[in-house]
This record gives sequence, C-alpha cells and structure tokens, in this order.
Amino acid sequence: MAHVAPTSHRRATRASHRGDRTADGPIQTMTWLGLTFALIFGLVLVGRAHVGVHAAGVTLLIMLVPLTFAVFGAALRRGLGSGKAALSTALALAFVIVRFLM
Repeated sequence: MAHVAPTSHRRATRASHRGDRTADGPIQTMTWLGLTFALIFGLVLVGRAHVGVHAAGVTLLIMLVPLTFAVFGAALRRGLGSGKAALSTALALAFVIVRFLM
C-alpha cells in the first residue's frame, strides 16, 4: 500500500501573490466621505478648550494625515471613484495642513 500524504500540509494556492492587484476597482465613495468627516471632526476637537479633547483631536489628525495620503496613493493606482468625494477629502486635508502650518 502506497503512502499518500494528507492534504492538510499541502501548499495552498496563494491568491495574494497574483500579479493583478488592481482588480479591486476604484476607491469607494464612502471611504472618501469617511475620511472627510474624520478630518473635520478632528478639527472640531482641536478647537475645543478642554486639554484632553484638544489632545484627542491632534492625535486623530496625526493619524489621519498619513492615512489620507496613502488612500490618495492607492487612488492613483486604482482610480479615484467619485471625483467629488475625492475633491472634498482633498480640500479637508488641505485645510488641516494649512491650519497646522500657520
């Protein structure tokens, strides 16, 4: 009787290593609107007088700015999706950057 290897240790096909990663489609509108809302909410928190709330807003914006840049980078490869929603996110990001530079 020949030995047959169990299937539990066989290598699975690796779908994550396929060459075409752009098949996901463009960035969804809800992603853009969520980022816009979060950036505006961070600005509202920064404007509050309470030290803890102000610090929470600064922390939120510090986390959101690199994330927003990463989403724009992915959008360059995959497509913007809704141009109006992407524009609103770009405007909110520009306002956050101008707010903290001045």
